[in-house]
Amino acid sequence: MNTRAGDYPPAGDLPASRFPDAETAAAVRDEQVDYVTILMPNAAGEPSIGGGLGDQVYSRLLGERIIFLGQQVDDDIANKITAQLLLLAADPEKDVYLYINSPGGSVSAGMAIYDTMQYIPNDVVTIGMGMAASMGQFLLTGGTAGKRFALPHTDILMHQGSAGIGGTASDIKIQAEYLLRTKQRMAEITARHSGQTVERIIRDGDRDRWFTAEEAKDYGLLDEIISAASGVPGGGGTGA
Repeated sequence: MNTRAGDYPPAGDLPASRFPDAETAAAVRDEQVDYVTILMPNAAGEPSIGGGLGDQVYSRLLGERIIFLGQQVDDDIANKITAQLLLLAADPEKDVYLYINSPGGSVSAGMAIYDTMQYIPNDVVTIGMGMAASMGQFLLTGGTAGKRFALPHTDILMHQGSAGIGGTASDIKIQAEYLLRTKQRMAEITARHSGQTVERIIRDGDRDRWFTAEEAKDYGLLDEIISAASGVPGGGGTGA
């Protein structure tokens, strides 16, 4: 049977005659209310009803204009982060703080985040912590000039993208050409943000290139190394 969300009757519409006693009917109504409530959509960054402590923490952070990327970059997290960036852009005079601890991930998902960072009028302060690898490094470097930071023991990895390729010879050729175009485009963007030449970015990124925070600063991937929130404009959203 095909059903839609709107096909389900409100909990209060259940006839009491279908149940052996009023207590059972009330229990079923309560259970249905909970079930329907859980299915209600919630805004990006807000906890769902009955959400755990983690949801509440992220919601509080968003209220302080802090966005946290603490996982692999995929379409789901990219959609959430871009939605949060657009939401915070409603106050264009205030900085947005993007904390990054990520091993990298999807190029297309990461580019959606990067393009939105450039699209909104706000300065986006990027702060690397733990690991900013691959797409994580790209987003860290793509923050507003002068406002790209890393904690002292952040590991930073720059390398070229990779992908599994298969299919017919024609398909493989098309996919290989796409990878080369993507490599060139990302190198050009990284060069623009770092002050390095495109040729050097391509050469250094052909193999995994690991940086300490200090090395990444010298290379131009970030601006400053910080050990306290007071070293970031606005205290990094912490109020420090």
